[in-house]
Amino acid sequence: MTESDQSTDAQASTPQASNPQTSNPSPITADSPFDFLITEPEGKPKAVLMLAHGSGAPMGSSFMERIAAMLNDNGIVVVRFEFSYMARRRVDGKRRPSGRAERWTHHYFRAVDELLEGENWNKDWDELPLLIGGKSMGGRVAAMLANEEDLNLAVKGVVVFGYPFHPIGKSEPEHWRLEPLEKSLLPILICQGERDDFGWWDEIDAIDLPQQVTLEWITNGSHDLGPTGKSEATMKSNMLHAAELAAGFAANPPVLTFEFDKPEDDEDEDLDEA
Repeated sequence: MTESDQSTDAQASTPQASNPQTSNPSPITADSPFDFLITEPEGKPKAVLMLAHGSGAPMGSSFMERIAAMLNDNGIVVVRFEFSYMARRRVDGKRRPSGRAERWTHHYFRAVDELLEGENWNKDWDELPLLIGGKSMGGRVAAMLANEEDLNLAVKGVVVFGYPFHPIGKSEPEHWRLEPLEKSLLPILICQGERDDFGWWDEIDAIDLPQQVTLEWITNGSHDLGPTGKSEATMKSNMLHAAELAAGFAANPPVLTFEFDKPEDDEDEDLDEA
């Protein structure tokens, strides 16, 4: 499975999709209100996790449905949403390319603010950790947001299911997408399949990830976390493991400490004289 999620997931319907049969549906743009899909645990929640989809499948895809349900079972409120190109597909049925991931950072930024400030936010969640994340591209966009100083301070971390470390077949150093991870001001959890074509275990094991990144390997997992080849693991067991890891991280996100360079003595003297 690739980052575009070209599988039956791409054809999955979204539970709260807009009705495409309306005669003159309103255009969906980057400034449209978000159609959040919120699922909650039966018991007392431990955290709230926003999840964005991969580049080719909607928020109601099989993967997103299953991981949301498993997170719910582990006490996590899951808030899904779609970038505008995907939301428009639900209106007119036309498939559109996602384009560069960078174009969606503002969209995700707005989704966070709209959730926190709008009617979808439950006041009972006020004391819970809020994290952002997503599948593949959606998680990469969330990681890009994590170095934004203007991001709402309520956001405490990032969760990524299958980080696209590099494009398929392009593992040369110039193609690696490490900058969002290196610049992140928030802790990041990455649940990565050992055999993910966007970053195999042996490729990633050879590099030093920044201190703010926690990487958890999913046994023999591909990009959708499903095992490849002969393995005792199953799709269900791998997804359950990833959901448990994500729930534990979200309920108690690490607190980062950064060391800053101290000014030289002569600079201190100049400051005192000023």
